[in-house]
Amino acid sequence: MSSPDASLPAEPVGFDIDLTGHEMTRRAHVMAALGDDWDPVAALRGEEEAYDLLYSGLDEEQQRLYDALVAAGVLPRR
Repeated sequence: MSSPDASLPAEPVGFDIDLTGHEMTRRAHVMAALGDDWDPVAALRGEEEAYDLLYSGLDEEQQRLYDALVAAGVLPRR
């Protein structure tokens, strides 16, 4: 068996990294990529319209499965 390496500490060493600055930079880049004309309300409205379209025109079996998933809490009630 070899002897312990003297250059390694015997006790754990605290290691903290503050990512606050990085997170603020990341958020600034995200907002810049979205652009000045990004409308979050319109984006949510578009998502709602997409869900409405996705779950429209279901056949009987699909509707039964959809209703079961809603009842189980897997999908939100619409």
